[in-house]
Amino acid sequence: MNTMQYQPSRHIMDFHLAGFAYCDGLDVIEELRLGQSVQLVREEGNSHDPDAVAVLYKNTKIGYVPAQYNGLFSTLLYYGHGDILEARIQMVNLETHPERQFRVVVKVTDARGDVGA
Repeated sequence: MNTMQYQPSRHIMDFHLAGFAYCDGLDVIEELRLGQSVQLVREEGNSHDPDAVAVLYKNTKIGYVPAQYNGLFSTLLYYGHGDILEARIQMVNLETHPERQFRVVVKVTDARGDVGA
């Protein structure tokens, strides 16, 4: 009998959104709310960082995963495993420096289904 319990998702990492001031985040800033879903997309051909991972909200680039954290996500996305990642806005503070206004949390989803049921 399999006794593993299904877990909706598990925390992998959280980080402040990098590069917000240099992307198109101001175009959608009024829509960015706590808990809002965002997408992680590997940015092929980025001349500054070959492992660059952009953070998008409704196809608008709002920033990047900071370089010191992007290796894991870049690898997972490169090999087609992006569907196991769930990224959301974790914190919003518009009163601070643009590089500290948004925090993103990334979780891995449990694809096993409800095995305990």
